Amino acid sequence: MRIRDIRATPVTVPLEAPLRHANGCHWGRFVRTIVEVETEDGLVGLGEMGGGGESATAAFEGLKPHLLGRDPARLEEMRFLLANPTASLYNNRTQVAAALEFACLDLLGQRWDVSVSEILGGRLRDRVSFASYLFFRYPHSKTGAGEVRTVDQLVAEAQALKARHGFTTHKLKGGVFPPEYELRCYRALAEALPSDGLRFDPNGAWSVEQAIRFGQQIEDLRNDYLEDPAFGLHALRRVREKVRMPLATNTVVVNFEQLAANVLSTAVDVILLDTTFWGGIRPCVKAAGVCETFQLGVAVHSSGELGIQLATMLHLGAVIPNLTFAADAHYHHLVDDVIAGGRLPYAGGTLAVPTGPGLGVRLDRDKLAAFHQEFRRLGSYPYDRDPLRPGWAPLVPNDRWADPRDERVPEIPT
Repeated sequence: MRIRDIRATPVTVPLEAPLRHANGCHWGRFVRTIVEVETEDGLVGLGEMGGGGESATAAFEGLKPHLLGRDPARLEEMRFLLANPTASLYNNRTQVAAALEFACLDLLGQRWDVSVSEILGGRLRDRVSFASYLFFRYPHSKTGAGEVRTVDQLVAEAQALKARHGFTTHKLKGGVFPPEYELRCYRALAEALPSDGLRFDPNGAWSVEQAIRFGQQIEDLRNDYLEDPAFGLHALRRVREKVRMPLATNTVVVNFEQLAANVLSTAVDVILLDTTFWGGIRPCVKAAGVCETFQLGVAVHSSGELGIQLATMLHLGAVIPNLTFAADAHYHHLVDDVIAGGRLPYAGGTLAVPTGPGLGVRLDRDKLAAFHQEFRRLGSYPYDRDPLRPGWAPLVPNDRWADPRDERVPEIPT
């Protein structure tokens, strides 16, 4: 089996409403790049990466001379061809390599008629639990629906997601409004959902001192962990000395060098593995093994997935024994997907691990074409900018908070 062609198609898929975060906003849509790797005998493996647009298309096109004619089973050779650890300091190909790894694993599963989770050692679970992943949201610019800004709106959204999808763990993405206001919101969630697990993530926006203040004021709640309350391993180490709950990260332990540093001098207790950030599913399995050895917790991070990357997260969650936390997913904020059959359905706060060959999901060609046209019409958006705060950029640590009393609706092209 040899690679005959590689295609990269940027798509824009709408969200229910714009998602606000510490660094800016998802402007009512996700921009993703769908990757197809085709073999000489006509099999097509699927991959996905975040953002990219025309630049990602050009990157994959530029790699064709290095990849065409190669065997997709030789994944370790491909890893060093694309993301040699020293060369990657200059070319930053980790996410590109991840998308290609997804597609090659998909090809191997199709050729061998087994699912990716069987290739990775066999599934330990058939369903993976997920958290609700709550965001402060702007209203939809056309309908005015979907706003989450007030305490009451946040509680109502959490209760609606629990009723609709069965979530029993709720993660709030903070770092948008002043910490004192977000503390009120978080404690209101805990009061409204007293039997459910909670986690909070301000995306590293706080100072160490603010992180300690916030953490100490939520120690009495049912916290899974406090995620990235400050930025940097040493900052988190200082917070961990003063706060009595596990700390987690998806920002400062994203490769094996950082994982080793955290093992030698622990700053965080839980590592959120991301199949894109770590360069593929296989590196995440390897990292989970290191965490198992040193008794660090493991969760699965979400970087704004469509159904293809979601499938990689599900296969990862199926095979690692030490996945003791519900995974994150932006998925329920989407209004549609590019995979055949539409969005994968939640049941009891879980998603089923696909059982078909390879990743177990296939493209809906009509939707791929339609969402590619949406990308061509709308283009990309600045993830690290807020549509109602022109000229604003967050500091680290930040003190330029949004005003929760601001009721304006951003005019975002849809």
